[in-house]
Amino acid sequence: QVQLVESGGGLVQAGGSLRLSCAASGRTFSSGVNVMGWFRQAPGKDRDFVAAIRWINGYPRYADSVEGRFTISRDSAKNTMYLQMNNLKSEDTAIYYCAAERSDYIITYARQYDYWGQGTQVTVSS
Repeated sequence: QVQLVESGGGLVQAGGSLRLSCAASGRTFSSGVNVMGWFRQAPGKDRDFVAAIRWINGYPRYADSVEGRFTISRDSAKNTMYLQMNNLKSEDTAIYYCAAERSDYIITYARQYDYWGQGTQVTVSS
């Protein structure tokens, strides 16, 4: 089994920054996990792709809405993924979820991800 635990959410003013962390434990990579990603869900909306990273080589992919403002990274020694969020906007307000999937390629559809964390709230005040 794979466990994912997010941290780092909070309240920040527009233009500010936050860094989210996702710690993976259990049989993460022996279970075949190759990609980890971040999704977000605002009230009444779908769960949307934010960013993902191929664990083996660190290759990232971003949603257009966050390109240039957010940076995804990972620390293989700590089995931890990060999302550095800069120049935050009110529309970034959502619950942010960490997810993992076993495909060889980055997938942006939430339903394709195999494992999920509980989520962490990010609120950006204008």
